[in-house]
Order: sequence, then structure tokens, then C-alpha cells
Amino acid sequence: MAERGRFITLEGGEGVGKSTLAANLASRLGSLGVSTIRTREPGGSPGAETLRNLILNPPDAIGGWRPTAEALLFYAARSDHLDRTIRPALVRGDWVICDRFSDSTRAYQVAAGGVAAEHFDALERVVVGADAPDLTLVLDLPMDIARTRMKIRAIAEDAIESRGAAYHEAVHRAFLDIARANPQRCVVLDASSAPDALADLAMTEIQRRFAEVR
Repeated sequence: MAERGRFITLEGGEGVGKSTLAANLASRLGSLGVSTIRTREPGGSPGAETLRNLILNPPDAIGGWRPTAEALLFYAARSDHLDRTIRPALVRGDWVICDRFSDSTRAYQVAAGGVAAEHFDALERVVVGADAPDLTLVLDLPMDIARTRMKIRAIAEDAIESRGAAYHEAVHRAFLDIARANPQRCVVLDASSAPDALADLAMTEIQRRFAEVR
């Protein structure tokens, strides 16, 4: 039976470079002989991708999701993602690199959106259970730099990206609070570094923690 794989999540606000880092890490781990899959939230499985579109592009008639409804949709997507993609990969012995996971719900819907922490905790117990990440890399970037990066991308903002500066400042603070509260799992990385330099920092942490890639 294959040894269970490792579950690594990338977290942070908008425009910090999570997708680029995920691709870079998957390539580097692959070169070391580690079978790795990249995935994302919301999304990562057919059902979750369907919910992603509903979450990020809510029907015009409802004027946007309320925080609790939004959190429930995220957890519906997360449940399908775990069942169909993440858990099977880990059981096979693959490593999973996921662009966003539960910490994003805690930062966006709880800290910035006002969903009760006890509701989040209940959903986390039911949906995620024992399958929490082995390592979470929190990409930290000043808001002004992140917004500049978003403008350079020139992609239309979704329902969450388009929220105001105060909301995104609360999200930024929340990620740092999460990292401070979970030092055994979370590492904060300076996302102002160039992509390859950021990947170097991330690989250093991965190799420090996991004997398989030393």
C-alpha cells in the first residue's frame, strides 16, 4: 500500500502569486520524483468547478451572496473536492498542492465577512475532518503591490475580488493572524520576491519539514 501523500496549501489575498507558485512547486517536486497534483479552490473537481462559477459570479437577481450562504457554498464545493480529488490523491501517495483551502474561508467569510467562528468550526469538522493540510504557505504582500499586480493582469474582477479595500485589508490581517495562531502548520513567505526566489523559499520550508524531499 502506498504511503499517504502530503497536502500543501497556498494562502493569501488577491494578486499575491499563489497560482504561479503552485505551478513552480509542482514542477520542482516532480523533478525530485514526487508525484504531485495541482488543484484549486473553489474548484478542483467537476462539481466544485460548477459551484465555483456560481460563487464567483452570483446571479444578478440576488445582488451577491450573503456571507453565510457564501460559506456554505464554499463548503459544498470543498466536500466534493476532497471526496473526488484530494483524498484519492493522498491515498495513492501523491502530493497535493492546493491554491486556497479552509484558511481562505476563515479569512474571507469569517474575519472579513462576519460569519460566526463556531459555524465555521462546525463545517470544518464535518467536511474536512482529519484531512487538514500538512503545510500551509501564506503569501504576504502589501496591499498596494497586490492591487498593482491585479491591474496588470487586466482580468475582470469576480464578486470577491471586486469588494472594497477595507474588506481586503481585513482579509490580509486575518491570514497573518491565522499563521500566528498555527505556527506548527503555517509559514509566512514574502510574496514580493521574484517567482523563482519565492519558490526557493517555499522549497526550503518543504525540504525542512518533509524527509521525502531532503
